[in-house]
Amino acid sequence: MSENVVCTGAVNAVKEVWEERIKKHNEDLKREKEFQQKLVRIWEERVSLTKLREKVIKEDGRVILKIEKEEWKTLPSSLLKLNQLQEWQLHRTGLLKIPEFIGRFQNLIVLDLSRNTISEIPRGIGLLTKLQELILSYNKIKTVPRELSHCASLEKLELAVNRDICDLPQELSNLLKLTHLDLSMNHFTTIPLAVLNMPALEWLDMGSNKLEQLPDTIERMQSLHTLWLQRNEITCLPETISNMKNLGTLVLSNNKLQDIPVCMEEMNNLREINVHFYGIYKNTVFW
Repeated sequence: MSENVVCTGAVNAVKEVWEERIKKHNEDLKREKEFQQKLVRIWEERVSLTKLREKVIKEDGRVILKIEKEEWKTLPSSLLKLNQLQEWQLHRTGLLKIPEFIGRFQNLIVLDLSRNTISEIPRGIGLLTKLQELILSYNKIKTVPRELSHCASLEKLELAVNRDICDLPQELSNLLKLTHLDLSMNHFTTIPLAVLNMPALEWLDMGSNKLEQLPDTIERMQSLHTLWLQRNEITCLPETISNMKNLGTLVLSNNKLQDIPVCMEEMNNLREINVHFYGIYKNTVFW
């Protein structure tokens, strides 16, 4: 009986030793694998950084990252070593997302990522207080974060041809320097309140949306000189449009207008109005 106990104890002891050895061996293999993966990542980052540096140019006194028609679905963290960049121009690269670390590029003045497949604007965009131009046309963006309102230097914003954007956060009316806004070819059914309250806005394109009418409060846009509203469903114009004293160009072709308000004849600065009267004719009139 006691011999069996001793034998069983010896077997268990040997088993524990082997299990411990196997465990240690597996841990060593895991560490080795992790080390190899780390080396691969370091090497890949060095290679990608070298490739990125080759795409950096100086133009008009700016340091620009310029990539076009090359596949860059993601941007590596090694890009952070080029934080002196003042402008990004990445077109037709298949870029899927704006990196979360975008806010660390404090010197950025222009961010042009048009013609990619970006679906989201990260909240970190609001950290770019020097940014003057944000161009994200021809992507797949659906919503715009309120943090964009913190880009106090922004003068130009283009979100055309994203197809599904239907509203903007009211906070964007805090963009006091924004003069140029392109929202064409999206899914807006009305002019957003944020847009109506942008104090410096001079140029607005809301063509090819789903607008059926313009709000009476459109007169708030007193700085506006060019308004593109082509290819919508607009049936009539509010009388208050005549109070837009700086409006010089109004494009209304391919809507459902039957007439335009007589009061518009009093708009002395209106030099060009392009109108397609629904079912009647298409014409351009110079006043």
